[in-house]
Amino acid sequence: MSSEEKKLKIEKLREKISICKRCSLFETRTNVVPGEGDCDADIMFIGEAPGRNEDLKGKPFVGRAGDVFDKLLDSVGLTREQIYLCNILKCRPPGNRNPLSNEIKSCVGSLDVQIKVVDPKVIGTLGNFATTYIFEKFGIPSAKISAVAGKVFDVDPSFGQIKIVPLFHPAVATYNVHKTDQLINDFQIFNKFIGSKKRSVAKNEDTSSQMEWAL
Repeated sequence: MSSEEKKLKIEKLREKISICKRCSLFETRTNVVPGEGDCDADIMFIGEAPGRNEDLKGKPFVGRAGDVFDKLLDSVGLTREQIYLCNILKCRPPGNRNPLSNEIKSCVGSLDVQIKVVDPKVIGTLGNFATTYIFEKFGIPSAKISAVAGKVFDVDPSFGQIKIVPLFHPAVATYNVHKTDQLINDFQIFNKFIGSKKRSVAKNEDTSSQMEWAL
């Protein structure tokens, strides 16, 4: 799939997300937060859900956690323009509460499409919810984020090899300054993957979770 084809598919997906009413979160959102970045990126980061600032601006990671995330990117010489960034949920849960299981189930079809279209070489999962979903999706045994943060898990789905790197959510550094050093240290693993070549990908993969988001 060419870069232009990827951009078109992601734009069509954004349009579908913008009118989504698959769960009750559409009733309280100000803006959807579909994700952004390079549709042909080698590295994708997946967070949990939009917060207040993200809901107001329609962009992922623009609050205090976003400031931390930008510093983490800078620590390995990356910018937002070089990655693809999105969340498990595309709408803010009221009061920034945790995502509910039915909300995740309703929303992850769009995430599955983003993963397929962007076709990243590496997926960094930011926090428990993103890590839990991606581990389940790729058949990695469940584990606490404290036990797996900064480690690399190789998976081989039908559309090509991917490395999964679970990380603490950047928000932890906003209320526990002692986590900052660990976040930065764990993030250095991405130095191994920057600038590597894209792999070839089969084009015949499809899943039931993607069907209702088909482009």
